[in-house]
Amino acid sequence: MLVAKIKLLLPLFLLPFCVSSQEIVEGIGFDADTKQRIGKVLIINTHTGENVFNNLRGEFGIRVKKGDSLIASKENYYGDTLIYDGQKVLLFYLKRATIYIDPVTVTGKKSPEEILAQRRRDYDKAYKLADPGDIFSVGQSGAGLSINAVYNLLSKEGKNARRLTKFFQREYEENVIDQRFTKEIVTSVTALEGTLLDNFMLRYRPSYFFAKTAGHYQMTEYIKSKYQTFKLNPNYRPLPKLPIYLIDEN
Repeated sequence: MLVAKIKLLLPLFLLPFCVSSQEIVEGIGFDADTKQRIGKVLIINTHTGENVFNNLRGEFGIRVKKGDSLIASKENYYGDTLIYDGQKVLLFYLKRATIYIDPVTVTGKKSPEEILAQRRRDYDKAYKLADPGDIFSVGQSGAGLSINAVYNLLSKEGKNARRLTKFFQREYEENVIDQRFTKEIVTSVTALEGTLLDNFMLRYRPSYFFAKTAGHYQMTEYIKSKYQTFKLNPNYRPLPKLPIYLIDEN
């Protein structure tokens, strides 16, 4: 009878030692192609059955002991597996299930340059009126004022043409920003989605000059830097920009 009781209680005495052999180890999930952190990755310890999701920064913590097999999985990605052998940090690199196309340089619609060139063709008269040309002209009778240039410079029609072409230039610059500063690249760096992603895009829209000259590395570093500020107050929403109107002045 005593032996039976000892056998019954033995597992209860051994349980603390089994649990104590486990430790919580932290880790990070990465996109294997971009090497950027990714969120919503499910990590499973196949030995214990414990499972956790990582956070938006790609970080997680899970109980493991040496020899445990860990699987990381995410929608639209191939899974990654590793065996815990005392690593200080668990690193998972998940490869996309579809071919990765760089969203910064590839677009399925007309480029900003093509759109601007189309504007110039469609509004050729406006562009000619907007550029008065040389005010002074030289002819057989000598130098003098160019009547057409003065008219284009001072006329109401010329002023409206310059206003219209400035609007097209601004449209071109905004299209350049949209082409380089995309939701795809922001999500790949920050894992933001939905309302928070829209808020980030609004608050940290870069300038035209930066978008035009920055490479992929500079753009991702810019997003990383702004994301650190964004996390301090993610729900703040600035006032939207006022719309631009073309006013026909008298």
